[in-house]
Amino acid sequence: MSDADDGSEGTSESTVGTVYLVGSGPGDPDLLTVKARRLLDEADVVLHDKLPGPEILGQIPEEKREDVGKRAGGEWTPQEYTNKRLVELAREGRTVVRLKGGDPFVFGRGGEEAEHLASEGVPFEVVPGITSAIGGPAVAGIPVTHREHASSVSFVTGHEDPTKGESAVNWKALAEAGGTIVVLMGVGKLPDYAKALRDAGMDPETPVALVERATWPNMRVATGTLDTIVDVRDEHEIEPPAVTVVGDVAGTRERVLEFLRNESESGVEP
Repeated sequence: MSDADDGSEGTSESTVGTVYLVGSGPGDPDLLTVKARRLLDEADVVLHDKLPGPEILGQIPEEKREDVGKRAGGEWTPQEYTNKRLVELAREGRTVVRLKGGDPFVFGRGGEEAEHLASEGVPFEVVPGITSAIGGPAVAGIPVTHREHASSVSFVTGHEDPTKGESAVNWKALAEAGGTIVVLMGVGKLPDYAKALRDAGMDPETPVALVERATWPNMRVATGTLDTIVDVRDEHEIEPPAVTVVGDVAGTRERVLEFLRNESESGVEP
């Protein structure tokens, strides 16, 4: 008797579906890659959080969507549940899109999900997206690198694993390195790392920008300096999701905005 005929239960390899770890970009549907758009149309199930943005989520039929992000009451779906659900759906023969904001491998826990799928023998593919670390500043008129201002850029998470004993981010080294620092998911911790950078010797007058809900219809941008940005955040009530840009490049925004205002009344809102 062959393995296929031994009467054992289980899913044969031929019936296992594929999981696609898809980056949705910063939120504007027009910034989805062609492949991401096609996979969303073809998917049987789309597991998503809130970061893909309301316009993108609104284009996915409700019967295909499963929210594995923030739930009522402020609780988050445990990562273990999401990992398990991806495997379950694939073993049912479904084509599954795990839709993430930005790029799935840039602070999106896509690496953890890929490792889990691999350990379970589930076929998967990674579909890169435009990370908000670059796309967010760009639509706000801020280049993360600039020949005259920054020859390097560092991407940092402002929301590390809370089970860590201490932060793995060396703010002193970042302050000394120069260039641009882009912090994702860092609105809440802004007072901490702004102080850490000043204490490390970074000029308090260094320009800083906060880009809230980049490319979404209700996008906002607030600017200040390393010394004033916490007060600016509080005054404008900047909330997540937002990207923080620290460095001289943030000071180019006003010159870019002047041109954009002349070109289009919609422009980028100050």
